[in-house]
Amino acid sequence: MQENFLKSLDKVLKHEGGYVNHPDDPGGRTNMGITQAVYEKYIGRSVTEQEMKDMKIGDVRLIYRENYWDRIKGDDLPNGIDFCVFDWAVNSGVSRASKALQKIIGVKDDGVIGPITVKETYKCDSEKVILNLTEARKDFYQRLSTFDTFGKGWLRRNDETCSFGLELQSGECS
Repeated sequence: MQENFLKSLDKVLKHEGGYVNHPDDPGGRTNMGITQAVYEKYIGRSVTEQEMKDMKIGDVRLIYRENYWDRIKGDDLPNGIDFCVFDWAVNSGVSRASKALQKIIGVKDDGVIGPITVKETYKCDSEKVILNLTEARKDFYQRLSTFDTFGKGWLRRNDETCSFGLELQSGECS
């Protein structure tokens, strides 16, 4: 839902943290969850490590809005599902998160959320969709070669995403 973007972004930013450059992370330099490649594409040029560290929150909000929330149709999805798909899209890609939702609700899993996906999502039990997304995400993580390094954090994030998604879905989150 449209009103959920800022609440969802706050949660994503807590999950993502600040600047990191972990040698086992294929994303390389990352700040507030934005990889260097994404940031460079956004501003249209190469950036230095210092520029990555100094990334402006206004840019971060726009990148998350345009590259993730808008692409998963966050304004149009039901409460809770919007956040769960958004958080997974940020962490593992828009197409992967979109395909997972589409498989769960039984529509063609082309990785692009459009009007059919949105419409069919409203015909489903949101709580079940959130729980199924959580399970699918856990299964995905456990198959990754970097699970031994990052798995504990990914699973914690997945559980926290599920909990917050269920709060949004039930209307308990203000």
